[in-house]
Amino acid sequence: MSLTGKSSDTQNSSNQLRLERPGIGPGAHCLPGRLDMCGIVGLYLKNPTLESQLGKLFEPMLQAMTDRGPDSAGFAIYGDEVADGWVKLTLQATTEGFDWKTLMGELEGRLGCSLDWFQNASAAVLKIQIEEASVRLALADLAPSVRIMSAGQSIEILKGMGLPQEISQRFGLAGMKGSHIIGHTRMATESAVTMEGSHPFSTGADLCLVHNGSLSNHFRLRQELKRAGIHFETDNDTEVAAGYLTWRLQQGDSLKEALDHSLEDLDGFFTFAIGTRNGFAVIRDPIACKPAILAETDDYVAMASEYQALSSLPGIENARVWEPAPATMYIWERESA
Repeated sequence: MSLTGKSSDTQNSSNQLRLERPGIGPGAHCLPGRLDMCGIVGLYLKNPTLESQLGKLFEPMLQAMTDRGPDSAGFAIYGDEVADGWVKLTLQATTEGFDWKTLMGELEGRLGCSLDWFQNASAAVLKIQIEEASVRLALADLAPSVRIMSAGQSIEILKGMGLPQEISQRFGLAGMKGSHIIGHTRMATESAVTMEGSHPFSTGADLCLVHNGSLSNHFRLRQELKRAGIHFETDNDTEVAAGYLTWRLQQGDSLKEALDHSLEDLDGFFTFAIGTRNGFAVIRDPIACKPAILAETDDYVAMASEYQALSSLPGIENARVWEPAPATMYIWERESA
């Protein structure tokens, strides 16, 4: 595990919990109106023996954020990795009753190789030993209405419109296994309520982002990123943040470097949680309008927009709990395989 910070006091975070409610806390005066839009939760397991319980531990965390996000919800879960040379993609249909079996047969014929897949409600998880670009081209031709939610070796992104409890039940969250997970409940402020507009947003192989807040310069950045070759599916400002990270990584930045640049180039108010193949990261804007809480024990690291989402975790009463500092990066990750 590593913990890096943009400012030197990151590693001396206080063990004292500072309670924060909408409109109360650092920078709360900086944005009029509602401050409680959207909720973020994340759980990273340091103890591998808990991986079979990941979904069960996480489900009440996500549902605790219902008041912050009644429009839609989603999560990115990491586990069930495919081998090198394989790619795992999460696909989601925009229409009810999509015929996944027929599509997979056509895809297998088009690509000339066998594939492994399973359906989960409106989504399908596909595992295939071929380059990702070839799968994307074939899907664009065979099923243009199907959206690729994520791609990599570990990640699966499942999301949709509805209350967090409905989304949890739809995809069977409580029964899922894995090493870590981040989730989001949305209260739409910048774009329409759609499956595509819900979080998380994929930002590259095994990388995704969830966001509480709003960006004021997303329209200009979107145009600049489009000229740089970044593709967008929605008008959501969070997708611009995701696209920005994708672009920075394409330029050769590490994740830490990309997030450092985001503090300079993204205007607005934000708390980001970023999922990676090996862990996750949390960062807040320099004013830190949007609340966040972190907790760590020997078994896990957890984060949420409000402490109530952490209260169901085992051993939380003995956890080190603190509020992440403004403009400071927190990263937990395993050694790369």
